[in-house]
Amino acid sequence: MSTLLIKNIHTLVTMDGDRREIRHGALLVRDNVIERVGSTSELPETADEILDLGDRAIVLPGLINTHHHFYQTLTRVTPAGQNGDLFQWLKTHYLLWANLTAEAMYYSSQMAAAELILSGCTTTSDHHYIFPNDCLLDEQIRAVSEIGLRFHASRGSMSLGESQGGLPPDSLVEKEADILKDSQRLIEQYHDNSPYSMLRIVLAPCSPFSVSSDLMKESATLARSYPGVRLHTHLAENKGDVEYSLAKFKLIPGDYAESVGWLGDDVWHAHCVKLSDRAIAKFAETGTGVAHCPCSNMRLASGIAPIRKLLNAHVPVGLGVDGAASNDATHLFHEARTAFLLARVRDEAASAMTARDALELATRGGARVLGRDDIGYLSPGMAADFIAVNLDRPSFVGTQSDPVAALIYCQTDYVDYSFINGKKIVDRACLTTVELPTLVERANRIAVQLFSN
Repeated sequence: MSTLLIKNIHTLVTMDGDRREIRHGALLVRDNVIERVGSTSELPETADEILDLGDRAIVLPGLINTHHHFYQTLTRVTPAGQNGDLFQWLKTHYLLWANLTAEAMYYSSQMAAAELILSGCTTTSDHHYIFPNDCLLDEQIRAVSEIGLRFHASRGSMSLGESQGGLPPDSLVEKEADILKDSQRLIEQYHDNSPYSMLRIVLAPCSPFSVSSDLMKESATLARSYPGVRLHTHLAENKGDVEYSLAKFKLIPGDYAESVGWLGDDVWHAHCVKLSDRAIAKFAETGTGVAHCPCSNMRLASGIAPIRKLLNAHVPVGLGVDGAASNDATHLFHEARTAFLLARVRDEAASAMTARDALELATRGGARVLGRDDIGYLSPGMAADFIAVNLDRPSFVGTQSDPVAALIYCQTDYVDYSFINGKKIVDRACLTTVELPTLVERANRIAVQLFSN
């Protein structure tokens, strides 16, 4: 067994039950688990590996991303989709996404994972729902595993094409029997529900406007027949989403989710911009979670989710960067800052969200949404997932009075260190598990091919 000591931390932000912030802090890790947390003077002086931060860095739990579409990394700022709302934007992009290949899935996933890690993310989910050509979720799982990111891989799906009243073209939907068969295969081949698991499988029919009610119900039944397999979809994303639900099901989105069995502490929904007060109460009662994606919601003019109202009702809420083609970034610290600012704008109240509220969404909130009790804060027995941000950078000048709040108020563009499952994945702002220039070149080459097909 190996030990790792991180010492002389300017401020150790534990996010533990007491929300302790320890000056001159230290962490002792044994293999992939935190063994001790405290001040540098309290912890041992020796370990197999020692990282001395010289009292110039903040350490905090790794950030957690609860909603993404990795493959969209290849189709950012597409001209035809720059000024469309959600449905217009989707219809523009479906034709491009029809050219996806297994190779494109692999490199887009690894590129997205690299961006996330450099921005402080140590655990992510991804919602992949389109499988043309030779695409399989296995390629994404392989790509993320190799880079070292803790991963909740969602087997998404679309089964309702335009001829049946859905939004996607018929050529991009799958047969529901095939979807369920592949979902079961992935669970049985990859899902690991043990503590400190690096890979879990999620079942995630794409949205009410791209799958049938039967698939929603059968996916829920399948997921709940295995321990720890959760459910995820898009819900109440914008006004058009609500109008579709009323026209198709005679139900508003929250009531539709309830009608197909998609409320519960094993379910989380992305966006929920237009969630009704009645639905918020039901989400709170059942422990149903929400992935808040503020940048995407602004980009597509969907509206502003009622995050303060959700939090006041004790609904589990985490952050999601959403697809890189609707953000158009993959940066979790920036998402936290945007969530912080946007909550204040929505409620026209500076008290609507504090900087530490935003950090909570990005850490403990995300862990709760993903059903994890082994990540999200720093305490003995928790997974060794943590990040360090050096204070000696231009954007932090003058923040000595509250450098923790500066992580949100100011621009935190990258992390200096990231440890995931006890392994150093970022060292002095550089990835250790992949050659980034090579990855960028390959991803760009594949993106060009995608547009030329």
